[in-house]
Amino acid sequence: MADWNAGALVIFGITGDLAAKMTLPALYRLEQRGELHCPVIGTATASLSRAEFTELARRSVEKAVDDFDPAVFARLSRRLSYLSGEATDPELYQALASHLTARPLYYLALPPSLFATVAERLAAAGLLTDARVALEKPFGSDLASARELRGRLNEILDEQHVLLVDHFLGKEPVTEIEYLRFANHVLAELWDRDSVTAIQITMAENLDVAGRGRFYDQVGALRDVVQNHLLQLLALVAMDAPVGSSVADLRAKKLEIFRAIPAVEPADCVRGQYEGYQGVPGVAPGSNTETYVALKLAIDNWRWAGVPIFLRAGKCLPASATEVRLIFKHTPRLRFLPDAAQVEANQLVLRISPDPAFRLRLSGLDSARQWRPVRLDTTFERDLGAPRSPYERLLADALAGDDRLFAWQDAVAESWRILRPALAYPRPARWYAPGTWGPSAADDLVDGYPAWQPPWLPAPR
Repeated sequence: MADWNAGALVIFGITGDLAAKMTLPALYRLEQRGELHCPVIGTATASLSRAEFTELARRSVEKAVDDFDPAVFARLSRRLSYLSGEATDPELYQALASHLTARPLYYLALPPSLFATVAERLAAAGLLTDARVALEKPFGSDLASARELRGRLNEILDEQHVLLVDHFLGKEPVTEIEYLRFANHVLAELWDRDSVTAIQITMAENLDVAGRGRFYDQVGALRDVVQNHLLQLLALVAMDAPVGSSVADLRAKKLEIFRAIPAVEPADCVRGQYEGYQGVPGVAPGSNTETYVALKLAIDNWRWAGVPIFLRAGKCLPASATEVRLIFKHTPRLRFLPDAAQVEANQLVLRISPDPAFRLRLSGLDSARQWRPVRLDTTFERDLGAPRSPYERLLADALAGDDRLFAWQDAVAESWRILRPALAYPRPARWYAPGTWGPSAADDLVDGYPAWQPPWLPAPR
């Protein structure tokens, strides 16, 4: 897509929650930087005049940014137009045709059940010529539905023209992983089965699902964050260095990792549900949906054979934090070291959120001849500058025809394959109290390996 730049951005679902909180503020930032160069056409079912839509957009941006500049928004508002209509109504696409210039980028912030229908309506109206279509996650709800959706899209679109949006891939520390690994020899030499005894990836939230009960009860933690966010993150952590700088080179190495991961055994998947979940409006009586999940995975390749990969994600946990943690093997118990058995294993921690940062945990001997952890920390913002939001980065890349930070359908199919047994044969979700780290069975999952580590949280300010 290197020679492709969008001539127009069309956002389906422009009045939704995602647009208000993420998309419109990201467009404002791009306008602020002088990086938005095309008209923006919003569509939704609400009957709004252009002035009403502009006011809705202004309120959304004012609420989301702390340095709102009326002059910047005035420039953005001149790009904005609005069309009301149902996404399934052919008349909407006839109206859209009169507003479009060449090379449109269609961004579908819609329920996944509408993805194929909208693409088919665009094709029927002759609106897919030299176009790109961006789809918000999730891409399917299991392997079968992902294959069905892929088949319908492939009848009218080349796969290279479909961008699968996973905002997690636009986070600054996620984009930095490959550079940290492969541009630093000291890290690259430690990054394999000879040095690492286990990998832990945690995505914890201290929030419940209030207000989202109906949606969440149909999804659960596996589908909501593991199939996309955490497996994509694992691929970046575990892949070998790409052989070249192209998108195809990067995807090839990530796909190798996905294909090397055996499907998870149901016994290696612990599902939990926080007490009180079934009282949330919209949650089905007796629901078995998991609000917590912990997995044990393996990677059957030369670099990682024998190294267990532990993933966990959940709601109503003690803190909100996402991190990758590599736990290294113990050093030999040399006799010259006092109390050598007390020397802790070294750890490397990449904190994705909040306050993205990097830590190397070593061990040192204090003045009282006691072992103490020595933590070498740095934050990305301090050393690399303030990051862009994920949607700023992803929208800018999509408009410029750069698909490096987007998921793709082969990888999505592999991720559904990996989770298929756990989804097809779910074990009962175990209760856990809100404010705890999930059901005790998750601790049994890591038995014989380093215990779950509490996430590294920023110091209180």
